[in-house]
Amino acid sequence: MLTAKSLFQEIVDNDESYQLFCSIAASGETQGGWENARIAALVPESERAMAPKITRHGADEDKHGRIFNALMKKRGVEPVPVPPETDYTMLLERHGIGLAHEKLKADQPLTVRDIITYLAHSRVTEQRAADQMVMLRKFFADHPEVGKAVRMISNDEDNHLAYTHEELLRFAAAGHGRLIQSTLRECALAEIGVYRDVSLAVMGHMGRILGWPKAKSAALAAGIHAMYAYERLGGWRRMVSLKMPERRNALGGPATSAPEFA
Repeated sequence: MLTAKSLFQEIVDNDESYQLFCSIAASGETQGGWENARIAALVPESERAMAPKITRHGADEDKHGRIFNALMKKRGVEPVPVPPETDYTMLLERHGIGLAHEKLKADQPLTVRDIITYLAHSRVTEQRAADQMVMLRKFFADHPEVGKAVRMISNDEDNHLAYTHEELLRFAAAGHGRLIQSTLRECALAEIGVYRDVSLAVMGHMGRILGWPKAKSAALAAGIHAMYAYERLGGWRRMVSLKMPERRNALGGPATSAPEFA
């Protein structure tokens, strides 16, 4: 029977598919670390109190990249180039979601509007990441090879999601509610399309590596398209709602170090 657990177990059990999966994950997390570090450096003077939290956010993402690289090293495989069609972070940027890298590479301070754009982008993408980690934690929290990494990354993603809720609510209370909602909606509607395309691309590569029969690949593609249809019809709204999180000041402390996998 084709289930999420059996699918990921198959990917984890094969060195080549595991190598590609970890390489894609490591690349995206490392990119997120760089973006947050640049945003922290360019945060406007009026929001300098946010800089340590943005720095912590970036440090966590960079740590996740190191974790995935460590998992590959433990398996005895090297990172491989990420196929462009599977690069979730860069595809979002090409769709105009989040802050452009040209802006982040410049030395001009960001504006409050830029910070709201960053937070809205993070609210949407961290929801996706948190949802994925909940699924992986359900099936692999006690896995001898990846369980420790899954638990740590899942906890971090929950912290990141809580942080975006709290900061966006603060900006909404300061009079930016309409901008926040319009930006969140734009991000969410673009993200679900990018996520569909990336999912199809990743499963296509996995199918070729693992030798999936056409019927299995077709069933997976149909499931991905069905998820997109659900999200397009209204499932995207879970990505734009805001409520005060139970975890307050979730990024208020120092980042935790990556565990040892050797």
